[in-house]
Amino acid sequence: MKKLVVSLMAVFLSLTFVPTPMFASNTNPITTVSAEATVATEPNALVVRLDEIKALDKSTLTKAEKKELRKEVRAIKAELRETSGGIYLSVVAVLIIVLLIVLL
Repeated sequence: MKKLVVSLMAVFLSLTFVPTPMFASNTNPITTVSAEATVATEPNALVVRLDEIKALDKSTLTKAEKKELRKEVRAIKAELRETSGGIYLSVVAVLIIVLLIVLL
């Protein structure tokens, strides 16, 4: 029993040093209601732009125009990924949570 307690303490202490990815906000904090509404509709506008690009007839575009569209799609997808957020857990943290659930 003592070994189990010591090993669990060692695992918890080692988890304090595991870095988790954090996304820093590049924008200033939103202070007005109208700005909050604008930020909320921005991802919708990006999704609409992606749909427009998908619906576009690409056979009439030149090679350079197609390249520009690909760059724009990649930039929009990266921006949507940044704004989506999410919870990131390390594999070790998930294993410990599962072990704790099983043991308790």
